[in-house]
Amino acid sequence: MRAVDLIIKKRDGLELTKEEIEFFVNGFTRGEIPDYQASAWAMAVMLKGMSDQETTDLTLAMAHSGEVLDLTDVVPLTVDKHSTGGVGDKVTFVAESIVAACGLPVGKMSGRGLGFSGGTLDKIESIPGYRTNLSKDEFKHQLGKIGLVLTGQSGDLAPADGKMYALRDVTGTVPSMPLIASSIMSKKIAAGAQAIVLDVKVGLGAFMQTLEQAQELARLMVSIGKLSGRRVVGVLSDMNQPLGCAVGNALELREAIDTLRGHGPQDFCEHCLEIASHMLVLGDKTTTLEAARVLALQALQSGKAYEQFKTLVITQGGDVRVVENTDLLPAASIVETVKAPRSAYIQQIEAREIGETAVQLGAGRERKGDPIDYAVGLVLHHKVGDRVNRGEPLFTVHANDAAKKQAAVDRVLAAYQWSDEACPALPLFYGVIS
Repeated sequence: MRAVDLIIKKRDGLELTKEEIEFFVNGFTRGEIPDYQASAWAMAVMLKGMSDQETTDLTLAMAHSGEVLDLTDVVPLTVDKHSTGGVGDKVTFVAESIVAACGLPVGKMSGRGLGFSGGTLDKIESIPGYRTNLSKDEFKHQLGKIGLVLTGQSGDLAPADGKMYALRDVTGTVPSMPLIASSIMSKKIAAGAQAIVLDVKVGLGAFMQTLEQAQELARLMVSIGKLSGRRVVGVLSDMNQPLGCAVGNALELREAIDTLRGHGPQDFCEHCLEIASHMLVLGDKTTTLEAARVLALQALQSGKAYEQFKTLVITQGGDVRVVENTDLLPAASIVETVKAPRSAYIQQIEAREIGETAVQLGAGRERKGDPIDYAVGLVLHHKVGDRVNRGEPLFTVHANDAAKKQAAVDRVLAAYQWSDEACPALPLFYGVIS
């Protein structure tokens, strides 16, 4: 078997066998197949596509290129969620605390932000001392002990995906649907999750900007789950405006903690309850979403989810005082509230512009390895569809540099579109793929 023959076969639009895909993935992971051949193969996949079975075989080959965690010796069933990335997405902290508080174990290995989409690890590391580098044994021990883990991805998990993603990033093949789906699912399968809720974002602040793209990605990942023996559901959610109000690491963490205490933004709270409900159904806690929502709401309103989050922080070495008093979280030296320039309805808030502004303030990375400023970011005071009067607070900038603050004010103001006529609020969700 030769790599060039598999490149030609895919170039000609033919279907690769499981053995051929495993040969290519293993050879590339070991360095026996060079980057230039892997680049040509990725471009052939980008242009010709893959069947669901091919994509599943690719996913499993990448998952098995390293260690695959088996968590069944510590818990009978583990659930997880994955977001395809967005602006203001701090759902993990709330939804997974709710689910774990309902007695369903949640084991999550998460990533860092790159570009306009913030990273869960960067947000949780706003808490001093919080460890995101748990070993496999620590991961399993904590999952069995408290039923909730949130840590970084081990380098031993799906190493083929890391190599392939680095290549895709510089060869124009990032948008390939089979390569996106296999990248996401290989990491989830390698991390041991048996049931996975996929939060697939769609809109201006998402990687999938059209509903059709989001539906296809969700459908493909759900199919991979079915063919690989996992329970998977895809929830299509709006990302035309930031989720919640806060964008930026400590600011988002504060908003998540506020939500766990029962007074977070309505859209964000509703989103978390929906994701948690799907997780509870997949994990056999209930048979219907209605019953799952009752459970999730009880866990939130009773304070059990908040206590579960505090237990997570303590167990992973974080200073729980900043959870109990969020004023102790990193704070910016410059805080400026900008007032509405006119009386009108908000027609649009360009989510990607908000995310990129937060990155320019220092909340994210423009290049891998850039330092993070946990304190900076933005807080929006209104949502699309709201009527705002001139002079009312519109948004607040949190900055540590005066020039960056002013640039942020100008850029965010330009991200708003106004209407004299009433505008409908944006939907939170567009459907479910199961």
